[in-house]
Amino acid sequence: MLNSRQRAQLRAMANEYETILQIGKAGVLDTTVKQVADALEARELIKLKLLETCPTTVKETAEQLAQATNSDVVQVIGRKFILYKESKNNKTIKLVK
Repeated sequence: MLNSRQRAQLRAMANEYETILQIGKAGVLDTTVKQVADALEARELIKLKLLETCPTTVKETAEQLAQATNSDVVQVIGRKFILYKESKNNKTIKLVK
C-alpha cells in the first residue's frame, strides 16, 4: 500500500512516461493482464490508456488490472491511469518512506 508521499513521487515520475498500452473494446483480457504484469516487472511504473470503446470505466479497469497483477493504482486522470508494482529482479525506483 502506497502512502500519499509515495503516490506524489510516482505521479511526478510518470509525467515523463509515455503510454505503453491501450485497452479497447475487448476490455481486460487474460493477454492484457499478462502484458501488464510483464511491463510492471520490467519497468515498475507504467501508464495505460483506456479507449472510448472500452465497455468499463477507467477507474473500474484500473482497479481490475491492479487486483489481477497485485499492483497499486497510483493515479486515474481522464482516460489514462498509472500502475506501480515493485519488481522482484529489476528494482529501479526508490520510494520515499
